[in-house]
Amino acid sequence: MEITLRELVTSIHGMLFGGFFLMALFGAIVLLLDRSNPARSNPDSTSAQPASRWQTLYLIAMVAAGWAAVLSGAYVIYPWYRAVAPAGADLALYPQRLLMSHSTTTGWHNFGMEWKEHVAWIAPMASTMVAWVLLKHRAAWNAHRPIRTTVLGFAAVAFLAAMIAGGWGAMIDKKAPVQGGQSFQLMGSTK
Repeated sequence: MEITLRELVTSIHGMLFGGFFLMALFGAIVLLLDRSNPARSNPDSTSAQPASRWQTLYLIAMVAAGWAAVLSGAYVIYPWYRAVAPAGADLALYPQRLLMSHSTTTGWHNFGMEWKEHVAWIAPMASTMVAWVLLKHRAAWNAHRPIRTTVLGFAAVAFLAAMIAGGWGAMIDKKAPVQGGQSFQLMGSTK
């Protein structure tokens, strides 16, 4: 089994950073819903207990994974995706050009990738706000229902944006994968 450097980096970007971010964001939404339960907390109380150590680490790891996914996508994978193919080159090594070379796949780039590259930035921005409120403004979270509702809304928007970006990314990578670079033998013989 063999994988190229670009395929490996793309997998780390999507499956590790992006996948972990989606799962962690879903867990944060569950945490927020649990904290919004009036039976578990007293919303009239303005006293705020600090987040437990594991919640702090969890939220920081969630935000870090979101930013790692977006930044690795924008500044590492996207330049490989958008590389200009020289005349007569094999388009399999130039994903954007491969998609745009057929009328049946042009929409994957024109709509999917162009839209995905913008919506993906919403997810880590919104999740950073969610984590910041939970870590630094717990008293406001406990005291004001509109703040809880707004933070839950931002978490939902972050989750939706990450789902859309991840879904488009997976479908585009299926149609026109980012390939190239040094090959690595993962298992099997080196005959």
